[in-house]
Amino acid sequence: MATLRDMGLSEYEARAYRALLEAGPTTAKDLSRASDVPMGRIYDVLNSLETQRLARSQSASRPKKYVAVESDTALDRLLDNKKRELEQQAEQYEDIVDELVDELDEAEPVDEPFWTASVGQQEALDLLVERLTTADERIVIVASEAVQQFDIDDVAARMTAALEDALERGVSVSVLLTPELVDTLPEHVGRRYREALQTHERFETRTSENVTGTFEIVDDAEVCIEVPHPLSDGETLAVIDLKDPQFAADIAAEFAPRWEEAEELRL
Repeated sequence: MATLRDMGLSEYEARAYRALLEAGPTTAKDLSRASDVPMGRIYDVLNSLETQRLARSQSASRPKKYVAVESDTALDRLLDNKKRELEQQAEQYEDIVDELVDELDEAEPVDEPFWTASVGQQEALDLLVERLTTADERIVIVASEAVQQFDIDDVAARMTAALEDALERGVSVSVLLTPELVDTLPEHVGRRYREALQTHERFETRTSENVTGTFEIVDDAEVCIEVPHPLSDGETLAVIDLKDPQFAADIAAEFAPRWEEAEELRL
């Protein structure tokens, strides 16, 4: 059950505000009795409610009287306060992340080859998008079959967003497809790629018959290989990520002549 404490009020402040709503204009002494807030704390509580613009006082009266701000207005003000707190916290965390990025980037990279795999459509997509977001210089995408990265709305949207972010960071993106795959692309997927990506000068799509498999090369140091599901057409069973510069270089060397011979495609 929601309470005023969820909106940032202390127990005493919540009691005092509720009692003030019910009592109407009242003195601190009477409010202390009605709310069970100790007399030794009631003035601090009322001052806090005034500071938060949840109560008003009539200083001309003797003794001084207090009245609650209408509940709708009070809740809106509490909500605004919470939003400001969250914005401040978000800025603080962003500053912390910036400091940590600089600190962690100073660590020496590990050159030892490493590989991992994610099995399952969602897990495979999460790994693939994660690796694309690490690109600093170049992304190569090669696809010969209509596996899920191109024919499911959610996947197309996430892939497009990841590639668009990469382009904004200055990463070049090269996409090589088979003509057969292009023919199977739904119109709305092609439109999404065209509107979000094709206007970037560092983005280029070409087609070639001389393409097999589906994989991505990241910064010529890492390769993501998509494994089709053996029992379900159009689905990806897993993504294998190999962080091995030598292996990536070998794959890139195989890709280069195919890219040079391919035809430019305007999606």
